[in-house]
Amino acid sequence: MSQLIAVVDDEPDILELVEVNLQKAGFETSTFKSARPFLTFLKESHPDLLVLDLMLPDIDGIDLCKKLRQEEKHPDFPIIMLTAKDSEFDKVLGLELGADDYITKPFSVRELVARIKAVLRRSDSIDSQKVITIGDHIEINSDNYEVTLDGEKIDLTNTEFNLLKILAAADGTVISRESILSKLWGNDKIVTRRTVDVHIRNLREKLKNQASLIKNVRGVGYKIAKP
Repeated sequence: MSQLIAVVDDEPDILELVEVNLQKAGFETSTFKSARPFLTFLKESHPDLLVLDLMLPDIDGIDLCKKLRQEEKHPDFPIIMLTAKDSEFDKVLGLELGADDYITKPFSVRELVARIKAVLRRSDSIDSQKVITIGDHIEINSDNYEVTLDGEKIDLTNTEFNLLKILAAADGTVISRESILSKLWGNDKIVTRRTVDVHIRNLREKLKNQASLIKNVRGVGYKIAKP
């Protein structure tokens, strides 16, 4: 069954260009010129990934991303931001709000398709262990793509889930930032070490009283401390 990609962008030419190329790549598509029709669409459908423009006529893309991440129904929704804003501040803000990737306009359609494929296959490239526990408090279940903290589900994005699984599967071994980047993004894009740090910070916040389990090894990377 083809994977469904939703695209929200107020430029008709971009919508048509992206839609045609995604369909050529074997994806199903649903396109929207503004945020509100997309939100209506979400009440009945659950696409596999969202390509989201930040500058929309009705709801700001940043606000829409934040809304999706806060809703229980869509916390792990993969999002690739597509925007003319290319400053480091905007990129970091997008990542902090839970975006999985960030592409600036003008962009290569071939690169966009490659990024989409990379985000969708991340979970398949991560260690195949089905259930990993961290001490007595955290359980990572790959079958239902859930993480529980003291028995209660916590909402993680795709990137946060896979990042936590990489660290937990290493069983206390330090994982370098470069290795994390390679495991999560492969060779499909060039990202900075800062990207890893942003996702680590978001992950720590969601782990609440267990945040200290993720240790920073200065100049090297991160590890899960033995409880």
